[in-house]
Amino acid sequence: MNAPTFNQERLMQVILAPQISEKSTMIADKHEQVAFRVVTNATKPEIKAAVELLFKVEVDSVQVVNVKGKVKRFGKISGRRKDWKKAYVALKPGQEINFAAGE
Repeated sequence: MNAPTFNQERLMQVILAPQISEKSTMIADKHEQVAFRVVTNATKPEIKAAVELLFKVEVDSVQVVNVKGKVKRFGKISGRRKDWKKAYVALKPGQEINFAAGE
């Protein structure tokens, strides 16, 4: 199967930030996956292509989670945080993304 081609500018905008938390660190150690915050309309193939382009690594698989925004109150005023999308990217064996090195 041929790999789909994507617009280079679009791929640069797909990944917003690495999701660094206790849970994502634990997952990185246990399952060799990296968590990213991605745009809400990103697809799995787009996320895979974007990670491979930006970090020069080989991606094995991508799992996606839609995170619902929490309802928050400030006094009487009730508001809601935005919904967002998180991607767990599994790298092929021997591959690694090091955020501390500042690639």
